[in-house]
Amino acid sequence: MDRFERQLITHMPRLRRYAWALKGSRERADDLVQDCLARALSRRHLWIRAKGMRPWLFTIMHNIHVNDVSRDARAPQEMAVDDFDHLADTRVGSEGHQALEEIDQALQRLSPEHREIVLLVGLEQMPYKEASIVLDVPIGTVMSRLARAREQLREQLFESNIVGVTKIR
Repeated sequence: MDRFERQLITHMPRLRRYAWALKGSRERADDLVQDCLARALSRRHLWIRAKGMRPWLFTIMHNIHVNDVSRDARAPQEMAVDDFDHLADTRVGSEGHQALEEIDQALQRLSPEHREIVLLVGLEQMPYKEASIVLDVPIGTVMSRLARAREQLREQLFESNIVGVTKIR
């Protein structure tokens, strides 16, 4: 295993977490990560070390996801059987599970552009500059989308009466 492959492996947990947040399904998230890694391996000659592997991988994943969304818009929606079990488990339970479900639903109601930026900056703790590289937009666009997304989340969560939600960073 060479250095490139070792670096790919170190980024897999973050890729899986972001893919899960984008897709909402373990099966679809695993497919997205696999597609991303396969594309990275097949195009390793395009990787520029100076820009870092993390933004490069997230850019690949973002582009695959955008293509998937376009394709899925033209095809009927499918859901794996084991995803129903996951949904049932999260809907029944403590107030914490209910709050997490409401936060997830609020994220899903955001536009794809807003949801992606919240996930990259909030969940993945990616700096604005890296997020701008991944999404191929200027840093100012990242900041304005993030501000609008946070405000929409605040409004949605306030309407849902999520206790303690006053500020989303």
